Amino acid sequence: MPQLEIQLIAVVAAVACALPGAFLVLRRVSMLSDAISHSILPGIVLAFFITEDLNSPLLILGAAATGVVTAGVIETLSRTGRVREDAAIGLVFPILFSIGVILIARYAGGVHLDVDAVLLGELAFAPFNRLEFGGMDAGPKALWVMGAILLANLAFIAIFFKELKLSTFDPALAAALGFSPTLLHYLLMGSVSLTAVGAFDAVGSVLVVALIVGPPATAYLLTDKLSTLLALSAGIGATAAISGYWAAHLADASIAGSIATAVGLLFFAAFLLAPEQGVVAGIKRHRSHRRRFAQQMLLVHLLHHEGTEEAALECHPDHLQQHLRWKEDIASIAIKSALQDRLVEHDDGILRLTRQGRALARETMLA
Repeated sequence: MPQLEIQLIAVVAAVACALPGAFLVLRRVSMLSDAISHSILPGIVLAFFITEDLNSPLLILGAAATGVVTAGVIETLSRTGRVREDAAIGLVFPILFSIGVILIARYAGGVHLDVDAVLLGELAFAPFNRLEFGGMDAGPKALWVMGAILLANLAFIAIFFKELKLSTFDPALAAALGFSPTLLHYLLMGSVSLTAVGAFDAVGSVLVVALIVGPPATAYLLTDKLSTLLALSAGIGATAAISGYWAAHLADASIAGSIATAVGLLFFAAFLLAPEQGVVAGIKRHRSHRRRFAQQMLLVHLLHHEGTEEAALECHPDHLQQHLRWKEDIASIAIKSALQDRLVEHDDGILRLTRQGRALARETMLA
């Protein structure tokens, strides 16, 4: 039972993080998730000082508010033009995170607000923190919290899908049509902040960043359609959560670390093998372009010397490498592909254009 609950918490947290993360990746502000996930610590501490209760929902609200403030400060600094966005992130979140650490060390030393737990989390302990209704066990508290946040993220994206899509890809057009890109930005930052806070206790801020950025970045390599990207992000996050858990179980390692590693492995698999944007596809595409170009140059050369006195020499396969200054492999590829495509044919050891090859050579010259 605890194993199932841990996996459910991990899957729900992964999907909840991946959905708003998709828009961060598309907006090229992925590292805002890192800033938010670290800088909300002082919000948690300050809310605790007010409520003196680690289970109070005000901790989540205070931390989420701090995340929105963090995003606002970073954007304000970057808009001045004196500080780039990456530098603003590097300035703001260490300061806020350090303030949270100082507040814990100075005023909450005897309270269970552990910095290591905030950073790394521990999913193995999540099932022990139960939620009770009327004396009945309702299951792990983390599962209820992340489930509620997942539903909130789904509702937010469903309600504002068109607006988010438009403001993400064309903010100027969104503003011209009466939408407020700034308001949508802060609503999105609020969603990211709320998700990061909810995942704090179970998975820690490091895994939050991995789950917010990794699955959408992987999905981005596989599709260019927003709705498909969101679905793939959720699926990749869930896959990483389950595979990472079982890897940790078999290796007796950190669950959060294993899930983050699974996210990285899935990304690099897509990076290498994605049908359109993968490295392997790029190599194949480059080879195809190289073959096609060599083939076209061969056809143009044969057309140029067709019917001339020197055709017997210029159109001989052994002469092409020297005349066109090609390496042996390029000449071989060009001739072989042209023969396979029936663009040329052998005639007493001489390469001659077919009707189709002649038409393609003329088309190439006119292009």
